[in-house]
Amino acid sequence: MADLPNAVIKRLIAKHGDGMRVSGTAIDRAVAAAEDYVGRLAREAHASAVADKRKTIMDSDIDKAREKIG
Repeated sequence: MADLPNAVIKRLIAKHGDGMRVSGTAIDRAVAAAEDYVGRLAREAHASAVADKRKTIMDSDIDKAREKIG
């Protein structure tokens, strides 16, 4: 089961897709892709925080992770 709500992803796709309708399977794939991205982002941010000897992920860690993974 997905951690991100389908409704949120559907709303974002519709918003950025000029209001176009979205199929259920497309939403499922988008949810999986978003969760994959957030997972990679979290792992990179965690590594950045650990490298700086912190136990808290900061906004700078997220920024570095975004630069690294795109």
